[in-house]
Amino acid sequence: MSVEMRKPREFTGKHMLVSILAFFAVVIGVNVTMATLAQKSWTGLVVENTYVASQQFNEEARKGRAQAALGWTGRLTVASGEVRYSLVDSQGKPVPLRGVKVLFRHPAYEAEDEALTLAAVAGGTPGNAGAFAVRHTPRNGVWIVEIDADAGLTSPFRDVRRVMISNGALQ
Repeated sequence: MSVEMRKPREFTGKHMLVSILAFFAVVIGVNVTMATLAQKSWTGLVVENTYVASQQFNEEARKGRAQAALGWTGRLTVASGEVRYSLVDSQGKPVPLRGVKVLFRHPAYEAEDEALTLAAVAGGTPGNAGAFAVRHTPRNGVWIVEIDADAGLTSPFRDVRRVMISNGALQ
């Protein structure tokens, strides 16, 4: 009867090298995956000071509720190289405006933001009474449009929307 004696396995330098390389491969793989997911899912929301923004939240929410109670609706058009904005009340009648400022904010790149001051359209027709416009063609892509319309209230009527521009027109 023969008994085979096996030599116990040794943990060598090669094993240690493979273990270290595998560990760092996993760490680097997870970091690359997380960085890629973060970059693809970033909304572009940026505030300079989160504490100050949190303190102003309740006041901004109150203003938003007061504005919603007016029942006004903003009409934004972007076409034929022109940005046009008007405001109508709950019955669809034009709200007289004193001035309109529009900020096209790029969701990811502040450097591409564009601020516009719209001018009153002369000789408004029934469909365009109280309209403000400016000659401008925004670049194609997704934009966050912030509109401040001076309607004679204590603070401007604020209209913020996320829009898609394709071939120089609002989609």
